[in-house]
Formats: sequence, structure tokens, C-alpha cells
Amino acid sequence: MFKPLMILTVSAVLLTSCSTVRDSRVNPMNWFGGARSQPVAVQNPDSTVNPLIPAERRFNLLGAKKAPPPYVGQPIATVSELLIERRAGGAIIRASGIADRQGPFDVRLVPVPDQPGTLSYTLSALQTNGPRDTNDWSRTVTAALWLTDQELAGVSTIRVIARSNEQTARR
Repeated sequence: MFKPLMILTVSAVLLTSCSTVRDSRVNPMNWFGGARSQPVAVQNPDSTVNPLIPAERRFNLLGAKKAPPPYVGQPIATVSELLIERRAGGAIIRASGIADRQGPFDVRLVPVPDQPGTLSYTLSALQTNGPRDTNDWSRTVTAALWLTDQELAGVSTIRVIARSNEQTARR
């Protein structure tokens, strides 16, 4: 009983003495000094480049970076749902569609050039010659896309186009 009591007493005395070491050079937390705030020089205030997004790497460890192959997805048969969910800093565009056959994969919203004030996308997927099924739920696919407030500035209409129809959402 004496030994644990002695250890407890010694550790309590040592821990209470840590407050006096707080401002000394013995404390490793004081070795690098405090942080200071400094203004950052803006290189180009009119630039549309976001400095928080890293630039693409042009080279990898073995040499030049290869360009990704072009996307060869085909438009989905119909767009069944288009939702625009507002979030802090932007919005999520979520589109669901129904394919002709089972097994579509790598579903994307591919941008289509359109008139100013309108964002248009094609709901596309890589599709194989899978079996035809009468159940819509087995052929339903969903794709989502994040757009920032800067990308949505001046946009009043968002369209998602399929092979046989399109869905439109307005602000």
C-alpha cells in the first residue's frame, strides 16, 4: 500500500510543477516560437485561377504524364430525375436516368456547349450489350456533379439531356 501511495504523491507533485516549466526553454513546445500572421502578396487580383486548387502535374516519376483516353460514353435512353441540391459554397447536380440495357457503368454528366446563362450536360455511360430487362430499377443509373458558386454565377437554367428526353431546372 505504501508503494502505490508514494508513486501517486510523486507524480502529483511533478505534474503540478509543469505549470512553471510552461514558459521556460526546457519545454519543447516553446522551441520554435509562436506563430505570426502575415499578409500574402496577391499575384494577380483579376485571375480566375483558384490558388487553393493545385496545378496539374505535368511529369510523373517515369517521365511525361500521359493524357487520359477520351471518354466514349453514349447517352442514356431517358432522364428520369434532375435534382439541384444547394450546399455551402455551391450546389450538387444529381441526375438519374434509365438505360436501354442492364449493366451501364462509368456514368458521367458530360458538359455540352450552350447559350450563356445555361449549363447543359449529357447523361452518358459506358454500355455493353447486356440483357434487356423490363424492371426499370435494374437499369437506373445516377450521376452527380459539384459546381461552386463561382461556376453557377450568371446561370439561370441547368439542362440534362438524354437520347429521348431532357430535364430542365431553373432558378
